[in-house]
Amino acid sequence: MKSLPILIAAWIALPAWAHGDDTQARKAPRSVSTEEHAFGREGDPKKAARTVRVGMADTMRFTPSELTVRRGDTVKFIVRNNGKLIHEMVIGTMSGLKQHAELMKKHPGMEHDEPYMAHVAPGKSRIIVWQFTTTGTYYFGCLEPGHFEAGMVGQVRVIANGDRK
Repeated sequence: MKSLPILIAAWIALPAWAHGDDTQARKAPRSVSTEEHAFGREGDPKKAARTVRVGMADTMRFTPSELTVRRGDTVKFIVRNNGKLIHEMVIGTMSGLKQHAELMKKHPGMEHDEPYMAHVAPGKSRIIVWQFTTTGTYYFGCLEPGHFEAGMVGQVRVIANGDRK
């Protein structure tokens, strides 16, 4: 029975890990989801048209904070947390991000495991591969409590293939 306290401690600690670890290899490889969202769908890493490095800082800013892509483009985001606080990048519509940010205030340890989200520990990087299938303006934000409200939000403008950037 000496191992019982260890098992209980491990079980209690699980929610702390549930938000995501600092590696991309947290799961065995899986197929790319075909679930369509208003802002696109998970992209196939083999079909990424471009790679964009996104930095996150404790100043509550993303770098770059604006991006223009063409409809249909698959973008590989390499999301790096350059700060000392936990940060995340969540792609979505403004209304969806605002709703999720409010939910995060009520449940700060909420689990995330969606292809349009990267929860990144300080000094670490994660990858999001996303295909933007509809023209319009979409956003990405850090939904850690208080970060979004402090201005940690960026914009993705998706243009038609014939438009100029």
